[in-house]
Amino acid sequence: MLKKDNLKLGLLLGFLAPLLSVIIYYFYKFYPTFGIGDFFLFLGQNKTQISAISVPCLLLNIALFTIYINAHRDKTAKGIFVVTLIYAIASLALKFIL
Repeated sequence: MLKKDNLKLGLLLGFLAPLLSVIIYYFYKFYPTFGIGDFFLFLGQNKTQISAISVPCLLLNIALFTIYINAHRDKTAKGIFVVTLIYAIASLALKFIL
């Protein structure tokens, strides 16, 4: 399934990878001290942390994008790239809105 060249697959991978990264980041940095609700409250109160978390979370998308570009699966890479841009714009918007 991951060897297909499909835009929908790229969109799905691009959406799920940052969510997986947020979960890993939460357990790595905040788990013993903060509950999941406290973690999101902390993010809402500290705007600088949104940028600090979004950068490592989008690194997994960059890695996936590179893998699919090098494998010449351009439609899948395009989907990953589009979702990466959406996540980056959303994190910037959240930083200025909150």
